[in-house]
Amino acid sequence: MTIFIESKKYLRLGFVGFILHCILAGNALAKDEHVHRHDAAFSDPSALAPVNKDWADKPLQYDDKYKDADLVVALGQQTHPLFKQLIADFAKKNNIKITLLHGTCGITSGRLLKKKVDVGAFCCPPGVNDRLPGMEFHSLGISPIALIVHPSNPLTNLSIQQARDIFQGKVSKWSAVEGAAPVLTGFIKPVGRLHCKIRPGHWRSLLSNENKFSPRLFEVGVIADMISQVARNKAAIGWEVPLMVDVYRNKGEVRMLNIDGHSAKDLDYVLTGQYPLYRSYSLTTWQHQHQKQDAIRLVKYLQAHIEKIHSEVDYIPPSRLRKAGWKFRHDELIGEPEGSL
Repeated sequence: MTIFIESKKYLRLGFVGFILHCILAGNALAKDEHVHRHDAAFSDPSALAPVNKDWADKPLQYDDKYKDADLVVALGQQTHPLFKQLIADFAKKNNIKITLLHGTCGITSGRLLKKKVDVGAFCCPPGVNDRLPGMEFHSLGISPIALIVHPSNPLTNLSIQQARDIFQGKVSKWSAVEGAAPVLTGFIKPVGRLHCKIRPGHWRSLLSNENKFSPRLFEVGVIADMISQVARNKAAIGWEVPLMVDVYRNKGEVRMLNIDGHSAKDLDYVLTGQYPLYRSYSLTTWQHQHQKQDAIRLVKYLQAHIEKIHSEVDYIPPSRLRKAGWKFRHDELIGEPEGSL
């Protein structure tokens, strides 16, 4: 749309209005972290990764050392502990050979792009570059992310804004946090695992950009290190889902905080879309010439298992999400319910 300014008077008014708009927009952006913003929690499911014209016809081909496998499945840090034995049971029951690869969402995405695997696991909503032509995503559900502290920390609750202030470095001492003082008086030791920077959701609902985190943030690369770092330091605070806190309990004891008065274990509240931090899990299968019925059966088998044990592993399965109004495109979770913050 083109707007014509007819006089210097209106030009001046237009310029003043533009400046006012910029100030207000800047204030709005500054306040973005003050509310539970999930605007970018999911990517556009219709936007596909750019690939060359010959890519679609490229055959699925395993690495030579896996050439005898019937299926090759790429799991990540979050899914490997949960699905390793289940997939072994599925393979035995169906008399097929399945090779499991361990990695991350990024490694899985690379393996899928190279067409080296039949099924890939993601612990974050897929980004645009993950959405390859001829590939489908199948939701496993979501799991809340808890803020975690050392067991000796007397704190029981933080508001999401307090958490953002701590991880941004605006609040740097426990003495400034009501509920922690006077037991804790030194500097806060924030611990972060800033994985999957190109994907939406997860820690981005805490702070939307990695550059917003405090320079004092102690970064770790794996879940085990997140748990061990928080468990060994009385001044530390980090984050993780309840299941991984249990899986890596041998790395040390940590305690989960409530956020805005709500526990990460309160799945009914998380289901409303009001809880600010969560992970979204999914598996992929190929369509068309790369489709394998064993891969589809495996995904359905794992989805059914999550539906059965979801409360034990602090997942909210797709069936409950659908009933609560979360948005799906075919089998993929793509959005939160209307009215969520």
